[in-house]
Amino acid sequence: MDELNLGKKLQMFRTARGMSIRELAAATGITPSMLSQIEHEQVNPSINSLRIIAKELGIPLYRFFQEDALKEPVVRSNRRKTIGRVEQADDVFFELLTPNTTGNIEFCMMTIPPMQDSFANSHCHVGEEVAYMMEGDSVDLIIEDTVYTLQKGDSVRIEPFSNHVWKNHTSKTVKVIFAINPPSF
Repeated sequence: MDELNLGKKLQMFRTARGMSIRELAAATGITPSMLSQIEHEQVNPSINSLRIIAKELGIPLYRFFQEDALKEPVVRSNRRKTIGRVEQADDVFFELLTPNTTGNIEFCMMTIPPMQDSFANSHCHVGEEVAYMMEGDSVDLIIEDTVYTLQKGDSVRIEPFSNHVWKNHTSKTVKVIFAINPPSF
């Protein structure tokens, strides 16, 4: 399992959460010695141990098995990954602007064609979101039941668990760049 760099990933996820080995050990029931051995890649953890660790760190288990994030840090404009489309409006989509989702923050761009909404209904997610309207005339952002009209160049912060939806009532495509912490796509 050395080629997966599980130990390095564990250490990266743990330190990103600001946890010491002893704190993680107390929370998971895995000894500090065993966690240290995993981080130094002296032992391979069981899937069950990884599942317990992932749950405590608040990350999905699959993140331990993703390709290394450091291989290519640049995302070329013609090689962005589409990470989501809206079922009701296939023209509304989200592109990942970071190389992958293994970091502590997710950087995305949402494209909303004229006369479309980001989602049929408002939705919320665990993470905090900061958005910047990069392109278009204006867009309405409805957070809880309050409407905010953003113009090109405006930015907004959306608190975690806030129901929201974007509405483009104009004849121009809207592009919004946003960062989410923790990543949720």
